[in-house]
Amino acid sequence: MNQYETVFIANPVLSAAQMKEAVAKFRDLITKFEGEVVHEEDWGLRKMAYPIQKKSTGFYYLLEFRSNPEFINKFEIEFRRDERIMRFLTVKLDKFSIEYNEKKRARRGEVKDQPKVEE
Repeated sequence: MNQYETVFIANPVLSAAQMKEAVAKFRDLITKFEGEVVHEEDWGLRKMAYPIQKKSTGFYYLLEFRSNPEFINKFEIEFRRDERIMRFLTVKLDKFSIEYNEKKRARRGEVKDQPKVEE
């Protein structure tokens, strides 16, 4: 299993419940295909560098997870199909990136390998 990091930008007109529903959809998709969510962060509503779909803000969310490489194609197809998602980017993490992320979480006082869910 490889470790990946996905950041996606959701439409800013979504309610808090709709945003939680979208995040739950992708989290459940990871676990359905025998993946494991390592960490997640809600970055909240942020101003974008340039407009996307005539919107200048968006809800940013980060998911860090372990899965099989075959799953990534299915995962990205679901992002493309979901009209709530404006942009997404999935990156495979190497051993140095994984170590850096763990150290960063340790400095902030977060417990290792526990998903962070903000409500």
